Amino acid sequence: MDTFTSVTNSSIFQNSHFILMGLPGILEWQHWLSLPLALLYLLALGATLLIMITIQHEHMLHEPMYHFLAILSVVDIGMASTIMAKILAIFWFDAKAITLPECFAQNYAINCFFCMESGTFLCMAVDRYIAVCHPLQYPSIVTEASIIKAIGFRVLRNGLLTIPVPLLAAQRHYCSRNEIQHCLCYNLGVVSLASDDISMNKFYQLFLAWVLVGSDMALVFSSYALILRSMMKLNLGEAMSKALSTCSSHLILILFFYSGIVMLSVTHLAEKKFPSFPYSLTYCTVSSPPALNPMVYALRMQELRLGFQRLFLLVATWPPSNSSFRNH
Repeated sequence: MDTFTSVTNSSIFQNSHFILMGLPGILEWQHWLSLPLALLYLLALGATLLIMITIQHEHMLHEPMYHFLAILSVVDIGMASTIMAKILAIFWFDAKAITLPECFAQNYAINCFFCMESGTFLCMAVDRYIAVCHPLQYPSIVTEASIIKAIGFRVLRNGLLTIPVPLLAAQRHYCSRNEIQHCLCYNLGVVSLASDDISMNKFYQLFLAWVLVGSDMALVFSSYALILRSMMKLNLGEAMSKALSTCSSHLILILFFYSGIVMLSVTHLAEKKFPSFPYSLTYCTVSSPPALNPMVYALRMQELRLGFQRLFLLVATWPPSNSSFRNH
């Protein structure tokens, strides 16, 4: 009888929505934070579209390295778009309520996009390893078919292995608390509100972090270690300089991405002493890469800068004058 009553009560009093409380400790000025976040998102969106249009327009950029860059841009803007709309709605309109299905969908998207970005960085690192260490075999190894297979495998791996995250969260009972001390439906913040055991949720989140992202990180840094060792063996200053120049833009972004994840994990341990810091770091980790990546590549890659210049020149001279048609 007691068991039946408990089950019945859990189904009756199951919460239908969560409340995203925003930034704990700085609620009085979080509206001011919305302006730089909105500007950062618009900058990221514009820069991403610029990169994709430039790569599509310039035939010299139809190379594997730039294809991976375009995919990285899509993943970045997908991540930012997934969360930024809700964050700005909270900051501007105080729209804190979110239904459980919407919350679980955002939870899935965040995990999936993070794993996709990590997987794309791995593809880029392997591409640079083959280009630098095995340049003669590069055209036969890195083909259009191999790129499609690599990206397809990453999409399937990350898309399928992150499905249990929202499914496990949806199986929990949320009968009492429904306030998430955050602007995002991140997994541990959601399941911490459950009234039953969440050991499996924590275990699977740890599995994703260390087996998927952790293995990608280990392989990425192994690739760059092999590149550095190969350059040291060659002992050619010009060749080493060229290789490091080619890889430096990737390495800057990779270090920023993985160091942000590591710092985010560590600072959550200090959440009780500094409650707003982990959440602020989350927004920086999520919103900065889409804006930072295009700027780093534009500054470090000459071919991309030339592509930007030609695209701007084409836009500035459009539409062509009648005299240009007569000359042709």
